[in-house]
Amino acid sequence: MTSSAPGGTLTLADDLTLSRMGYGAMQLAGPGVFGPPKDRDEAVAVLRTAVDLGVTHIDTSDFCGPVVVNEIIKEALHPYPADLRIVTKVGGLRDDDGNWVMSREPESLKAQVHDNLAHLGLDALDVVNLRLGSVEGPADEPGFAEKFGTLVELQRQGLIRHLGLSTVSSEQLTEAQAIAPVVTVQNLYNVAVRQDDALVDRCAAENIAYAPYFPLGGFSPFQSDTLNDVATRVGASPQQVALAWLLRRSPSIVVIPGTSSVAHLRENIAAAELVLPEDAVAELNGIGK
Repeated sequence: MTSSAPGGTLTLADDLTLSRMGYGAMQLAGPGVFGPPKDRDEAVAVLRTAVDLGVTHIDTSDFCGPVVVNEIIKEALHPYPADLRIVTKVGGLRDDDGNWVMSREPESLKAQVHDNLAHLGLDALDVVNLRLGSVEGPADEPGFAEKFGTLVELQRQGLIRHLGLSTVSSEQLTEAQAIAPVVTVQNLYNVAVRQDDALVDRCAAENIAYAPYFPLGGFSPFQSDTLNDVATRVGASPQQVALAWLLRRSPSIVVIPGTSSVAHLRENIAAAELVLPEDAVAELNGIGK
């Protein structure tokens, strides 16, 4: 087992240090993030390989599957390594057809936290992100203080160690920080989608981890001649270049690319060692402008 974390580490609290190259477990479920994986043994192998390669940051949620992904994490890694940190998310459910249903009423949030605890086999969750807005971006959230306050209450009970936010605006982050400390923000951001540039910089200034979801474009991977050209020049894949650009973009960025393949996992983690020349960085910076 390697002793060094890929991409280095980011320390957010005395008991919270994350490898900057993390792993997003969502793709361990079946098609559409629903139902069991086609190859459960491979899913287990992906998780164990990630830990063997030094990843100490796994991102998940009980609505992935639903339940399936958390159960696979428990099967593969429990009892968990002492330095492993599992970040989960609440604020959504799945219906019987696999549709995503936002559910942020206080009683539902409490139930979701308890479900994550049970299916992961934990007494306390390292970080819980409150999901707001939609996949396209932040939105006004009536009753935000009450919803975030529900998680603060569970934190006081010892069920949650640290709090985060997902799909939020800078204004919502400010509102949350006035209630309780926020250690992570998880928003849509990548080399081609740069609307959060100012928020990324703010997170770095305030020692908040910024975890871009869809770091490779998501369900519709982005296409870029510039990205392809840079990848050819540096002898890497476009996906590796996109991940390396994110790690370079800000010291507070932690990346959580997902995959259900051990081979693809190794390729993603190798991106943490990719050094991008200054001229290449300048070209990549222009993609999202």
